[in-house]
Amino acid sequence: MKTATRVGVFGLLGSGNLGNDGSLEAVLGYLRAEHPEAVVDALCGGPEVVTARFGIPATRLHWNRAEYRTASRAGAIAAKGLGKLVDAFRTAAWVRRHDVVIVPGMGVLEATLPLRPWGFPYALFLLCASGRLFGTRVALVSVGAAEIGNRPTRALVRWSARLAAYRSYRDAPSRDAMRAMGVDTTRDEVYPDLAFSLPTPPASTPSGPPGRVCVGVMDFHGGNDDRARAEEIHRRYLDGTIRFVRALVEEGRPVRLLTGDRCDAPVVAAILDAVDSPLVTAAEATSLADLMNEITAADTVVAIRYHNLICALKTGTPTLAVTYAAKSDALMAGMGLAAYCHPAREIDADRLLDQFRALEKRSAELRQTLTERNQAAARQLEHQFTALTAALFPATSHAHTLREAP
Repeated sequence: MKTATRVGVFGLLGSGNLGNDGSLEAVLGYLRAEHPEAVVDALCGGPEVVTARFGIPATRLHWNRAEYRTASRAGAIAAKGLGKLVDAFRTAAWVRRHDVVIVPGMGVLEATLPLRPWGFPYALFLLCASGRLFGTRVALVSVGAAEIGNRPTRALVRWSARLAAYRSYRDAPSRDAMRAMGVDTTRDEVYPDLAFSLPTPPASTPSGPPGRVCVGVMDFHGGNDDRARAEEIHRRYLDGTIRFVRALVEEGRPVRLLTGDRCDAPVVAAILDAVDSPLVTAAEATSLADLMNEITAADTVVAIRYHNLICALKTGTPTLAVTYAAKSDALMAGMGLAAYCHPAREIDADRLLDQFRALEKRSAELRQTLTERNQAAARQLEHQFTALTAALFPATSHAHTLREAP
């Protein structure tokens, strides 16, 4: 009797980031449709959340529960050091119990936001090294990547990618970045982000007031290379966003604030306090589906977080992107909206308003463009899942081929 395939999913899942959880939802949908016999569990940041929401067993990613808090006292520093050693054994033991481990989407090979090498990059390296050691196939599926300047982080990310059994990227710049960092990408493919495979809510008559604008916000402080001026970047971003929202309100436009991570809450509070108008409200989305439902009730979206941007584009809503990394620019270009990008580090409310008005003038035309690009993305992801089955479930792939043969 054939034993069911044991599949693990790995990442900062259930930790409050809606995009990461959306990527997990997409992979679980694929597994349940194509490999219902698979036994699935997770090694992740928020195991309780993952189990409650997705119905799979889950284990905490790090032994040290304070892993992502800054350690200043000797005891906390010692606990972090011990945690690195314990995690090496915990990760190896978890990987060894599986036939396949999938890292679903996410920017796991990039450092476009502040990142320490001994945090997630180290955890990913442990995963991929354990997979190679025990013969467990580790797949990095539609992941994001970017060239990394910090040498320890760069080395960990490069070796993680090299040790994985399967790699695909969510855009061409990600693949180019890994090639530039010394990874052989000859066999690696580019597919749309996994979130494009999630169900899209039906278009509906906007339930909110006419002219509603969804404005995505983020607790943005720049990236790894911006640490010295992080507060300056944050203040400029926040001030520019407040000025933009205030200008919309002065024109009588209702504004709905959207977040993509629970750490964004202080930014929402700051905007609500600064603008102080009943026209400005905040959504309490707990999933990408919630975000898409909010967006379908809007005329236009201004988004900063990557997966909020995907949600807006996926619903076919004209979207202006406030970009902090090449991934957002690449996404907008691929969806036919390259002209509607604005730099998050140098946000200028007046220029943002000009771009916003130009976008709205082309609303009908851009909705048609987005419909066509979304259809193409769905077809590409079908190919991605077929390729994933061939790479990770060869026996199943062979059975499918036999059934389809004349």
